Amino acid sequence: MFAHPVKRLLYRTSKRLSGMAFRSLFSTLVALAVASAASAAPSLSLSLSRPKEVSSIIDLQITAALKNTGDVELKLLKDPRTVLHTFQTNTFSITNAAGDSPAFTGAYVKYVPSTALAKNLDTSFVVLAPGAAINVTHDLSKAYNFTSSGHGSYSLVAGNEFQYIDPATNSLQFISANMADATHTTVVSGQLAIAQPPSSLERRIKYTGCTADQQSQVSAAADQAQKYAHLARVYLNQNRISTPRFVTWFGKFSDAHHKTIHRHFINMATHKYRQYNYNCNCQEDSYAFVHPNDDSTIHLCTDFWTAPLEGTDSQGGTLVHESSHFTSIAGTDDIVYGQDDAMKLASNHPKRA
Repeated sequence: MFAHPVKRLLYRTSKRLSGMAFRSLFSTLVALAVASAASAAPSLSLSLSRPKEVSSIIDLQITAALKNTGDVELKLLKDPRTVLHTFQTNTFSITNAAGDSPAFTGAYVKYVPSTALAKNLDTSFVVLAPGAAINVTHDLSKAYNFTSSGHGSYSLVAGNEFQYIDPATNSLQFISANMADATHTTVVSGQLAIAQPPSSLERRIKYTGCTADQQSQVSAAADQAQKYAHLARVYLNQNRISTPRFVTWFGKFSDAHHKTIHRHFINMATHKYRQYNYNCNCQEDSYAFVHPNDDSTIHLCTDFWTAPLEGTDSQGGTLVHESSHFTSIAGTDDIVYGQDDAMKLASNHPKRA
């Protein structure tokens, strides 16, 4: 009848205690249960180690140490936009005394956490037992160019937001890592950048490391992306006033805002999607990525091949999304992900949408 041990204890004890004593015992047990739940709350700490000065950007190696400081095991999403992954994304905030930052030349990655959760691959997560830690080293020379910001002292701060699987609901939850020493300073001198591949678009589609089936998928996706870019350009050309569609995705209308977005879609449609080199060698748990200063190549990853041709998180939409990151086309950044957050961004911060 009373399978739960606490219920069984309360039932048996209630037979021997007065009402007041029983209520006192019950309150104590509840308090202990609450305290136990609180002590089991997840907790992380993040620390960075770095050289105090470097004579070449090549030596700017930052090691991030993430430790489980809580009492429960954490299954953390190995998000390429966090320090848990070595993907050359914009993981760090880097500024000098004047407030200038180096140019980001790394990878813009299309990554959907819900897709990783649904696939539930071991390689998509990092599991930390209580007290356990993981160290990940990042080569900042492959993601940042210090030429424009110059020599000098720079403060470095890492993003401290992560997601883990709540075992009770099997859903993703956010957690912020504590950072005792949040800002680190490094003096940069000497070589300020490494050589980047030249920017050049071929006149016909090219494939690198793609199977025949993958080439067929890419070909169809390129045509779908071209259709999307063309339809968006036509819509913006025909609607030079505020419309519900514009406000939903780009926020409050203004002539200047409209001209900027229209120009971006003109660039997308003009740089034909059958002129890119599509590299199929990426084995990461993401859709795709690009380097903003190399507008010749789009790298396609594992999630791309199982995505639908059109619609939300589709192959065609992924190509449009990735091409927008190229500096020569739109130079966009991934501020938020997902349709809901994109609409919120348009409403609250239209200039960033």
